[in-house]
Amino acid sequence: MSAPSVSLHVAVIGGGPAGLMAAEILLAGGARVTLFDAMPSVGRKFLLAGKGGLNLTHAEPTVTFRARYAERQPEVSAWLDQLDADGLRRWAGELGISTFVGSSGKVFPAEMKAAPLLRAWLHRLRAAGLTLHMRHRWNGALTAAPADAVDAGRWALQFDAPTGVKTVHADAVVLALGGASWARLGSDGAWQPWLAGQGVDVRPLVPSNCGFDIAWSQHLRDKQAGAPLKGVRLTFTNRLGHHFSRLGEAVVSANGIEGNLVYAASALLRDEIAASGHADLHLDLLPAKDLPTLTTALAKGRGARSMPNHLKEQAGLTGVKAALLREGLDAAQWTALCADPAVLAARIKALPLRLNAPRPIDEAISSAGGVRLEAMDAGLMLSALPGVFCAGEMMDWEAPTGGYLLSACFASGRVAGQGALDWWAAPAAAQAVSSP
Repeated sequence: MSAPSVSLHVAVIGGGPAGLMAAEILLAGGARVTLFDAMPSVGRKFLLAGKGGLNLTHAEPTVTFRARYAERQPEVSAWLDQLDADGLRRWAGELGISTFVGSSGKVFPAEMKAAPLLRAWLHRLRAAGLTLHMRHRWNGALTAAPADAVDAGRWALQFDAPTGVKTVHADAVVLALGGASWARLGSDGAWQPWLAGQGVDVRPLVPSNCGFDIAWSQHLRDKQAGAPLKGVRLTFTNRLGHHFSRLGEAVVSANGIEGNLVYAASALLRDEIAASGHADLHLDLLPAKDLPTLTTALAKGRGARSMPNHLKEQAGLTGVKAALLREGLDAAQWTALCADPAVLAARIKALPLRLNAPRPIDEAISSAGGVRLEAMDAGLMLSALPGVFCAGEMMDWEAPTGGYLLSACFASGRVAGQGALDWWAAPAAAQAVSSP
């Protein structure tokens, strides 16, 4: 790493994994680092992510792993070149946190919690000289000192602090402000108009890894909300011909459908709704049974058995799956369906569902959109604001759950921190910050 020839002071705004990793790299490079966060403590969303078992990264092959970042694969791959899944596991090991690979390929800390890792990390960062200021909310003020000022070549920032408005000067700034999901944990997306007003190209934030609204009947909402859909296949083809098909689990909610299987397809579904007003997917409720076999089973006489019992005995279809089979059909349509085993089997194998809207962004696991990667250089410095860097979820990339989100956040923090060191060490650093 490049050590600054003259003392470099960096203000890092945001105490999630990206901001903390940027701080670590800066400290290791000899910079003085002050980290500000609006919350009473750092890593609030990180701790929530680890509440049910922290999925730190994924152990699948590199090519498959990097393909998860879709159209942003080239840019995110460059970050992962600096800190990939194996590197992240080694980094955790240096903190005394051992990891293991689960049956699905997901990587977890041995203790299955985020708190021990965060505690060990903060201990090391403080020992390296990190200064933390909690309950300091950046209010958007970011100005470059004029060339003839005492603080020429420095940035002035303002924070709403417990004691009032506080002005801070720094040679460089790393913004790691998060997206706009789970605003109560600190990432509310308020920074969007502030940066746009400074000439930064910002795409609107939208929900990612989210659930979707479906116009369920009152009966299904009352009887099945919260019911898990296990062992189903979700299939979807968008207007451009992009195809998604995967086995997994989902959950029927009062408003629609959510869960890991839905999250995996959420980007395609969200964009289709934005373009067409809705998205039509299909669920195979019994993927282990082929259509001919299922049709033959359903064609068997049911005698005095009720249709629900017939479905249970011949197809193993019960509970929420049976309820979904009838959803949206009136009595006459249901009777006609039950009278035709081939049509009934076809509906079981490809149940149509129309999604009307993604759930609100604050409910989403993550968000997409944000600062466009084209608005910054390879070191994640904003072209419009030399000396200001971005990291983490506030940038325009997205990934499914499974460790990919955290991996890219950690890696981008490392790139931004090193980017600030390299920028300061460059010959042009004598004119570090010029008025944008």
